[in-house]
Amino acid sequence: MAVSLLIITHDNIGTSLVDTATSMLGITPLHIDIVSVKKNANPDELIAHAKNLIKEHTSTLVLTDMYGSTPSNIACHLNKPGITQIVSGINLPMLVRVLNYPRLELDDIVNKALSGGKDGVLTCKMEYTHND
Repeated sequence: MAVSLLIITHDNIGTSLVDTATSMLGITPLHIDIVSVKKNANPDELIAHAKNLIKEHTSTLVLTDMYGSTPSNIACHLNKPGITQIVSGINLPMLVRVLNYPRLELDDIVNKALSGGKDGVLTCKMEYTHND
């Protein structure tokens, strides 16, 4: 069975990333739930909500935006070895990489998320010439 995704981020970061990735790929090949953490949100309520979202799935990859922040701390309450894995530092290359491998098992899709996130951060060295 396919891995589901749960994206937990500040405000609308997760929604924007999913919308952009879906626009790029034309499809969303995995089930995705998004938890948006607003400034005055109650973390305990969001933890309970997130637990309800993942309990319906065999395995879930949880992607969160910044390690040590409220979304990441909420995600850490969801850790169940073999059922959930959590990766912090979501970016567009990470999400696109994950969505390109929807048939992988949880451990393998985690590796794709990590490689997509790391390999997608580059220094752009392009020469610019301006002709007056």
